[in-house]
Amino acid sequence: MAMPRGRLITFEGGEGAGKSTQIARLAAGLRAAGRSVLETREPGGTSGAEEIRRLLVTGDAGRWDAATELLLICAARRDHVRRLIAPALAAGTWVVCDRFADSTLAYQGIAGGLGAETVASVNAVATGGLVPDLTLVLDVDPAVGLARSHRGGGAETRFETFDAAFHAAVRQAFLDIAQAEPQRCVVVDAAQPVDVVAAVIAATVRHHLALP
Repeated sequence: MAMPRGRLITFEGGEGAGKSTQIARLAAGLRAAGRSVLETREPGGTSGAEEIRRLLVTGDAGRWDAATELLLICAARRDHVRRLIAPALAAGTWVVCDRFADSTLAYQGIAGGLGAETVASVNAVATGGLVPDLTLVLDVDPAVGLARSHRGGGAETRFETFDAAFHAAVRQAFLDIAQAEPQRCVVVDAAQPVDVVAAVIAATVRHHLALP
């Protein structure tokens, strides 16, 4: 009997939305239910993609323009999908990913001004047509999210230094993506307490992926 295909769950949202925390919570719950789970992130996930990540998330805001970001991110995504995500799904593993193609549309396509068509064409090459089974959009006011990020510290701060208008555009882009694809995307109020958000996510995954 063939191994059932795994599921791809992606987490999207602006800076400081709490994606990393909620991914860990969801993955732990899925493992407790007996599922094989891979946690990963974008850009990143493979050694080559992690090298590209360092180029993208460090340095000053003007280091790259949106078109260069798009090409770098999609090069990393291509390696990530080909070497890690696709084989894991084929082996029956559930993959929970911090950001995927929607982030590129929101950040580089909408907020960055490249447009949806340009981003979609490059993303198609990078993903090979792979679409998440479920996308959870963690929504929070950008000012709140950025304050959280600043408290967390760390060196990956390049996108945090973009101006308020950019972050507002990113937030609206994610909401518009979710509205356009309600079968795949669910918006979660990430301003709520961590335990409440985790419970909402767990219930959403059970419902949308028909879990017991």
